[in-house]
Amino acid sequence: MAAAVGVVVLVVLLTGVPARADSWRDRQWYFGPMRLTQAQELGKGGAGVTVAVIDTGVDTGHRDLRGATVPGWVVTREEPSDNVDTGPHGTGMAALIAGRGHGDGAGLLGVAPRSKVMPIRPVNDDLLISNGIRWAVERGATVINMSFELPSDQVLEDAIAEAYANDVVLVGSAGNGGGGVVEPASFPHVVAVGSVGRNNRVASFSNRGPEMDLVTYGVGIPVARPGNKYDVTNGTSVSSALVTGAVALIRARYPDMRAPEVVDRLLSTAVDRGARGRDDRYGAGQLDLIAALTAPRAAPKPSSAPARNPAGAPAAAPSTGDSGPSPSVIVGVGVLVLIAGLSVVMVLRVRRSS
Repeated sequence: MAAAVGVVVLVVLLTGVPARADSWRDRQWYFGPMRLTQAQELGKGGAGVTVAVIDTGVDTGHRDLRGATVPGWVVTREEPSDNVDTGPHGTGMAALIAGRGHGDGAGLLGVAPRSKVMPIRPVNDDLLISNGIRWAVERGATVINMSFELPSDQVLEDAIAEAYANDVVLVGSAGNGGGGVVEPASFPHVVAVGSVGRNNRVASFSNRGPEMDLVTYGVGIPVARPGNKYDVTNGTSVSSALVTGAVALIRARYPDMRAPEVVDRLLSTAVDRGARGRDDRYGAGQLDLIAALTAPRAAPKPSSAPARNPAGAPAAAPSTGDSGPSPSVIVGVGVLVLIAGLSVVMVLRVRRSS
């Protein structure tokens, strides 16, 4: 027995404990079913994509977020947002999207670890959020994550519509509590995201309704916390962040793809769950990131709308397949007939005069 124990101790001393034993990276169980390693290769890790995270701020000094952020904005004070998280919600969302981990396979890896996070705060006022959205769009953000709930008015809806018109994909959390989809996720042009567990069934807390667009994992998800700390949490906020990272991968793989096409790919490639077709619990279905990254791009469809006639002009008669002589032919024949007629008249006059 003593000899056996001695051998075990010697092996440990010589080889060391496995570097990732019980690490937070190992707790990112969703990497497997989402096939994130393959997705990150296909999507270049999100390289070149800037993601605005409108939240409580981000601890940009967290060891898993070093090099993962660009200067953001504290709207209330018109100053950069740096190393500040009043939540600590925002740091968790940032790491889920763009975390880089640290050391040898330690720490948390985001869905798009080569993308950049732009922190924008606060999240408790329509006008301030609207200004933050516009500021982020002007500075190159092409994806915006809104993992928060805030009863909103027209000013925020207008800012969202402007961002979408400027080729930005906006993702929002559907909300927790099992009720209806909350604002701003329920607004047009926002991808409303709900949560499923490991069993791919909608979580009891996940809100639902006609505005629901997509679901992904949101139960037992490890997140970063300020001060190099970690936690495990549930909620549609983390689901929204995972989908936001997915959008960053798609935008990196297809830099010429416009926002409407990105959203369409997310929804059209989703795995149908629950009732057949779209439903209020799953929306279009569960995110299938590999399918969204690899589905063939549809060729642009020519417009089938008829040409508009000037006001008051009669509509052209529909073609029957036998269109008859063209107008140019008819005109040509008419000219020939006229010439022939004039020739006959001139000949008759000449005879009479003679």
